[in-house]
Amino acid sequence: MDDFEQIRDYVRDGYTVTANEPYVVCLELSLERGRRHQALFLSELEDEDGHRFLRVSTVIAPMTGIDAKKALRFNWESRVGYLAMSTLDDVPYLQLCENRPYEGLSAAEVDRLILEIGGMGDRMERVFSNGGDLL
Repeated sequence: MDDFEQIRDYVRDGYTVTANEPYVVCLELSLERGRRHQALFLSELEDEDGHRFLRVSTVIAPMTGIDAKKALRFNWESRVGYLAMSTLDDVPYLQLCENRPYEGLSAAEVDRLILEIGGMGDRMERVFSNGGDLL
């Protein structure tokens, strides 16, 4: 995968795309045989040197009442993905993210990232929402 348009075309063929905007695609991952769902966002980032990256992210829970120490501990122990905060509709949300350079990025790696970040995001959402499927 050399650019975001190739990734967009690839995920459109294999996933349920719910939003399709310039440099952002939102898809819905069905989990546990359709009993749970997790929205994932794929977007393009560029660093100060002009290198481009694919970011895969998913919203976990509103930041209200979340223990920052627990989130930082997760970031330290995590082998894949990291926690971040973003604002949606003026509400701060905890997100699980992963960034990968386009260099060497294959379709199989895109699938692995979607499944891993989506599955882990759903498990974390379940913990923070007492078993709910909020997002």
